[in-house]
Amino acid sequence: MARYDYRCTSCGSVFEVEHGMLERPDVTCPDCGSPAEKVFSPSGIEFKGSGFYNTDQRGGSSSTAATSGSSASTDAPHSCENCPHKDN
Repeated sequence: MARYDYRCTSCGSVFEVEHGMLERPDVTCPDCGSPAEKVFSPSGIEFKGSGFYNTDQRGGSSSTAATSGSSASTDAPHSCENCPHKDN
């Protein structure tokens, strides 16, 4: 069972309802009895720092360096004008 926040469409009261993830119950406000809508809020998960994804290219490493055995990805020439890896 999961807990979800609901907001009353009439009085604006916010309250919690526990139900299964796949359930879509008709929820009414405990204060006034009017219909309520599920409140969607952002997740509390934050990804900070490096190393979360093998495609993360911050820090100078790339996913191709790990598979080709090369220790540095700056050895190959780059042709783009604004490339952050462009040799100065």
